[in-house]
Amino acid sequence: MSGDGASPASERLHGLDAVRGYALMLGVVFHATMSFLPGPQVWVLKDSSSSGALSVLFFVAHIFRMTTFFLIAGFFARMSFHKKGAKGFIRDRALRIALPLVIFWPFVITLIGLGAGYAIYVATGTFPARPPPSSPPPPFFFPLTHLWFLYVLIWLYTATLTVRGVVAKLDAAGRFRAGVDRIVSGLLENPAAPVALALPVAAVLYLTPDWLAFFGVPTPDMSLIPNPAAAVEFGVAFSLGWLLHRQTGLLNQMQARWPLNLAVAVALTAALVVQMGGTTPLTTPDKPGLIKLFHAGAYALAIWTWAFAVIGMALRFLSDHSAARRYIADSSYWIYIVHLPLVIFLQASVSRLDWPALVKFGVVLGVGFALMFASYELLVRHTFLGRLLNGRRVPWRTPRPAARLETAR
Repeated sequence: MSGDGASPASERLHGLDAVRGYALMLGVVFHATMSFLPGPQVWVLKDSSSSGALSVLFFVAHIFRMTTFFLIAGFFARMSFHKKGAKGFIRDRALRIALPLVIFWPFVITLIGLGAGYAIYVATGTFPARPPPSSPPPPFFFPLTHLWFLYVLIWLYTATLTVRGVVAKLDAAGRFRAGVDRIVSGLLENPAAPVALALPVAAVLYLTPDWLAFFGVPTPDMSLIPNPAAAVEFGVAFSLGWLLHRQTGLLNQMQARWPLNLAVAVALTAALVVQMGGTTPLTTPDKPGLIKLFHAGAYALAIWTWAFAVIGMALRFLSDHSAARRYIADSSYWIYIVHLPLVIFLQASVSRLDWPALVKFGVVLGVGFALMFASYELLVRHTFLGRLLNGRRVPWRTPRPAARLETAR
């Protein structure tokens, strides 16, 4: 099979770009739910009100958003590589991924610390003199915070370019790559593709001794060495996206099967919530056995059916150009970078109010998004930061020249 296959219409990339942006925006919603989860405290603060509905939203969002993001990141990475060439791609990724991580991490970690201190002050009436006690740090401890996705992308770019370089030298005739294309094509043309893709991470999750099923793939945010489950899941997703760009016609399969994948994803999610006893997060690891096997298998399959369903729906319904969706996609990178400290401050500010959890959640998101979109428009979109994060700076609008009036002579 040819390296590019049948290409979909160019406007279909609008759908993929929208999903990538919405996946980052969903991260804001995901973090905003965490102070309202019922049961034991799992976040930097716990609100006086809790919500089972927000717990379900937390659970569902965490299943698929990052796998979907990395799959699309792999797809666009190969597109960029063949557009810019190896040197241009490396330079672009260094400027738009590595440099923002280096620049913004010190500010983000400082503001998160201040937000956590403010949360403790709101709860106790005093500012903490020292950090609260925590469990022993993992090997190669480093608090990447929510910017871990940038660090993992650097790993994935490096690994992918290394493998590609080796393959290009050893497979000059292209037979190996043609064989890989046939495997990927055969996989994605089969409705059972999510099952095959789920197997690797299901095995790793089952073998993880302290795995908490309600919290899915462990977030690799506290170590310079990504945990095995995250490395496997996000590595498979990125690699599939890279290979999918070789045969973009296979996107048609995701579009055609979105109803099937969505139905399976919803059924698996409901089964997991019911089996785990409802909407209160389980904070004790499963013991090896049938229950853990079910949790690992069902969760892994839910990841891929949700990811395929979301991408398929985007290709079906969001493929046309939309200025509003493009604006959201462009702003999502900045908003995701800066959102977490602001969300924590807003959560702390409403945490002791005698309001329903859903109302407070709405305030956190409403105020938070208003401030973040305003900061994007004023500080990023039309400045050097827009060029850094999005690859381009949008000029400020200039008044149109007044139309010349011709006077009849």
